[in-house]
Amino acid sequence: MQDSHMNDKQKNSRRRFFAGAAGVGAAAAAVAVLPKVDVSEEAAAPAARPAPEKGGGYQLSEHVKRYYRTTSA
Repeated sequence: MQDSHMNDKQKNSRRRFFAGAAGVGAAAAAVAVLPKVDVSEEAAAPAARPAPEKGGGYQLSEHVKRYYRTTSA
């Protein structure tokens, strides 16, 4: 009785492995077929703000405010 249970467990494990491998292969094939996107330096770099006159550089932006809201209890 134990052997048949072990065989079912091994079969399920192998099935999961091969199903996962097939999924990874399909994803890799899809990525290989996708069109390439040419990203120029101008489009990739966001508009830079001028450097602060007195040094530093901390700015209270929206994502900083959001962080502060999440840390307050």
